[in-house]
Amino acid sequence: MYVHVWNKYLPIIKILMKKSMAGDQTLTMNRIDFERAGSGRKAGYKFLIELVQGRVANVISGSPLASDLAMVLLQDAPSRAILQNNDFNISLNTKFQLFIHHVAQPGTLTPEEQPSEVEKTSAE
Repeated sequence: MYVHVWNKYLPIIKILMKKSMAGDQTLTMNRIDFERAGSGRKAGYKFLIELVQGRVANVISGSPLASDLAMVLLQDAPSRAILQNNDFNISLNTKFQLFIHHVAQPGTLTPEEQPSEVEKTSAE
């Protein structure tokens, strides 16, 4: 039902997923896109998708909006590659703001924690 809407936003979502590794990202979307695609019902435009190791880790079957986004992300090869190497929480609120939060895996450094080239050279 919402696949064509998510496909419209997919390029920017992929960019924001990459940017979220440095900090949470927000995308404000057009409410009309979703209302036209949906059943006209305003409820159900809120969800949370937990993506862990390239898979959906929580139950989203009750939300066609979330299910369609997950399907679009997992069917797109570049998105799938990002998701297989990173964990994300993607949520939508009632103001049609999509939040993308990169979940750092234990033992990995965030970009801010990575040593700079100067630090790497001086350590050698």
